[in-house]
Amino acid sequence: MSWEDRYRHIIDLGKSLPPMREDDKTEDLKVRGCQSQVWLKAELRPDRTLHFIADSDALIVKGLIAMLLRIYSDRTPQEILASDPDFIRELGLAQHLSPSRANGLNAMIKQIKYYALAFQMKL
Repeated sequence: MSWEDRYRHIIDLGKSLPPMREDDKTEDLKVRGCQSQVWLKAELRPDRTLHFIADSDALIVKGLIAMLLRIYSDRTPQEILASDPDFIRELGLAQHLSPSRANGLNAMIKQIKYYALAFQMKL
């Protein structure tokens, strides 16, 4: 699959992302370090897994978010903290994203891991 095909696939993933409520798009849920606006919310489920809800004002970033949610959502904090973001290298994202988008992707992963750590400490 060419990078252009992957890019289109990532954008399509973003289009399938469930909408985030407008009143959840608050300053405290914004991910710092992203060029675009990104909001990320975590909820602890009764089964002790974290469920993430997120949105962005940029299509490619929405796609990256959708990809991250498929990987990290509905996992336990321990599973999230133990996982390595190897997929970034394996998919070639590091080489094909602009530096600012790559920094934003890393900021989103870091925020997901912060949520996991915070909820793990509460369990």
